[in-house]
This record gives sequence, structure tokens and C-alpha cells, in this order.
Amino acid sequence: MEGMAGAILPLLLMFAIFYFLLIRPQQKRQKQVREMQTSLQKGDKVVTIGGLHGIVDALDEDKVVIKAGDGSRLTYDRQAVREVIAD
Repeated sequence: MEGMAGAILPLLLMFAIFYFLLIRPQQKRQKQVREMQTSLQKGDKVVTIGGLHGIVDALDEDKVVIKAGDGSRLTYDRQAVREVIAD
């Protein structure tokens, strides 16, 4: 019985370390990104996952229209917005 506990303890310890160093921070980051994407507003300066910099021109539930630097308007899924740039 002691040998079994000695074998399981390192595995549990490894899982705990793995969880706190890798899984939990990733879940927190995903939650922050979801909150940012749901709180987008017209006029926000954003960067998409493809690297496009622009200003939010229009929104609906799952799409966002971004006005690029040359005045063109491009439609993206909300999930394509990577970050909002602070002024």
C-alpha cells in the first residue's frame, strides 16, 4: 500500500503544477479576451488577430465593421479582434 501511495503522489504533484502553471493562466486569459470582445464599442481602436489596425465603425451580435486607415470598411467576426488599444 505504501508503494502505491509513493507512486501516485508524484503524479498528483505534477498534475497540480501543470494546472497552476499552464491551464489556469490560459483560462483566465481566454475569459479576459471574451469580456473584451463583448464590451467592444463604436470608436474603439482595435487590432485583429491578422494584425489589422483600425477603428470600430459598427457592431452587431457576432460581427464588427472596422474602418481601416485608408477609409475602407472591413467586416470581421467579433472573435477576430485580438485587443483594444488604449489611447
